[in-house]
Amino acid sequence: MRMMLVGTGAVGQCIVELLLKRDPEKEWFTYCLLSDVNVNHAKDVWKTINDARLQFGYVDATQKEMVKEEIQKHHIDFVMDASSPFCANVIFDAAYECHCDYANMGTFSIPKEKPEYGMGIENSYELVMTKYNFDADEKWKQQGNCALICLGIDPGTVNVFAKYLCEYEFDTVEELHVKDGNNLKIKGHEDELIFGFNVWTVLDEVMNPNVEYDKSKGGFIVDKPFSGKETFDMPEIGMNTLVKVEHEEVVTMVKYLSEYGLKKCSFKISLDEDLINALQVLDKLHLNKIQPVQVKGVQVIPRDVIASCACQPDTIKDEMEGSMCVGVLAKGIKNGKEKQCMMYQCFSNEEAMNQFGLQAVVAQTGFSAALAIELYAKGIYRKPGVNSLEAFDPIPFLKLMEETNFIYKIKQY
Repeated sequence: MRMMLVGTGAVGQCIVELLLKRDPEKEWFTYCLLSDVNVNHAKDVWKTINDARLQFGYVDATQKEMVKEEIQKHHIDFVMDASSPFCANVIFDAAYECHCDYANMGTFSIPKEKPEYGMGIENSYELVMTKYNFDADEKWKQQGNCALICLGIDPGTVNVFAKYLCEYEFDTVEELHVKDGNNLKIKGHEDELIFGFNVWTVLDEVMNPNVEYDKSKGGFIVDKPFSGKETFDMPEIGMNTLVKVEHEEVVTMVKYLSEYGLKKCSFKISLDEDLINALQVLDKLHLNKIQPVQVKGVQVIPRDVIASCACQPDTIKDEMEGSMCVGVLAKGIKNGKEKQCMMYQCFSNEEAMNQFGLQAVVAQTGFSAALAIELYAKGIYRKPGVNSLEAFDPIPFLKLMEETNFIYKIKQY
């Protein structure tokens, strides 16, 4: 596999480091081009990792022809998108036009200026999450190329968990609810707003209208940001306050797992109360917008300003204490009786720092994506068309998790 990594942030770096570690004999990971709009950042990652399989270069991932030129120049056969969400469709199309296979960790969506909320995603979104990709499924099949979307911890590993629960823990699964929580604390940053992940991605997910699925009510339901607040006891973590967020799992699980009897699906995440308050202020000031505005004769995207000014996740490392916990709560029927359980993965910041020198949120996401890419490279998670991980057998992924000590557990209720 000759891979082009688009975006050399902390998650991208984690992915490459793990792939190199997993294939020291260069049997399936032979080359990687580290590409970024900030070529100095790509160069720094190249120096840090220091492996002969790596090169670095400049690419503006909003420019399709530039992405294609780099793919062709370096004889790339697999493109990994670890860039900002607004670049996703450009990179996806560039890979297709170059007859390359492709993967990403999330898709792009664009909410309407005035969302209608209520039933139907299309009433609140100009571009619905995953739709751009799944609409291209047939042409990717005809071309014979593979596109894997939504790799990471969530979406990604949790999609594998959901498929496993449907196949092996239940006769009928009626509800799947993704829960993303933590007990992280950050020393020395008490007065700062901490996003914990790519700032653009957080703004996309949290500020957009959220989506859940309820078959009895007619399908997908769209609600205002920060709705659906609940308190939930996360395994090994403790009580978390969670809110609904727009996330691809709600769409992909309904697409692939409805045959198991799925009636309800949601995604909720734990957000710091100060961050919620700040984001609500930004929303009221329209500073979360992605449409350019004129500032003293200069075109500026408000969300870019926030992303540039905020404390960056890769600057927060060993100051962080605690753990992440991400999993799927499933409810259904087994042997004629009601059943409820949660399949989850916990990752401590100490563990993340020891393995990667990266904070837990970043490392957990990168670790998950790297495992899926390894299965792709070995031909196990590879078939023509556009798919998320529910389309594949969950067992190989879980075996890799066990092999790499990326521990998962199942809690019965």
